[in-house]
Amino acid sequence: MVGDPYDLAMPRIIAFYVFPIVLSIYCLVEAITSRDDEVRHLGKGFWILLILFFPFVGSLAWLFAGRPLSARRVASAHERETPHFPEYDRPGRMAATAPDQDDDFLRQVRERAEQQRRDYEAKRRADRAAEEREREERRARREAKERGETAASDDTEA
Repeated sequence: MVGDPYDLAMPRIIAFYVFPIVLSIYCLVEAITSRDDEVRHLGKGFWILLILFFPFVGSLAWLFAGRPLSARRVASAHERETPHFPEYDRPGRMAATAPDQDDDFLRQVRERAEQQRRDYEAKRRADRAAEEREREERRARREAKERGETAASDDTEA
C-alpha cells in the first residue's frame, strides 16, 4: 500500500520518543559525572534539575551552554607534570618542583601544625579555667545562700 501510516510510525517513534530519552540520559549522566568547577553558567545541581524536569530542552541547553569545555587546562608552574599519586593530584593543587622547596614546605607545615596545637592547648586551658571559676562562683553562691537560710532560720527560732 502506498501511503500506509504505519510505514512512517517507526521513524516518528525514534525521532520523538527514543532519541530524546537517549539524549537526556546521556546528558544527565554527563552532568552527574562532570566536575563542579568545570560546569559552565549554572551550578551542577541546577543543570541536573533542568535536565530532569525538561528533558529535551534541558539536554540541548546542557550540550550548548553547560557542558565543560573539552580544551585541556593549562597547568600552573607549581603543578606536577606527571602525577606521582593521581588520587591526590588535582588541577590547581600546588606541589613543590624542587627538593629544597619540598623540604621548606614540609618544615612550614610542621611549624603551622605545631602552632595550631599550641593555640588549641592554650584555648583548652583557658576554657577549663573559666569553667573552674564558674563552678567556684556557683559553689560560693550556693554556700552563701545556705548560710543566709540558716541565719534566717536561726533568727526565727530565737
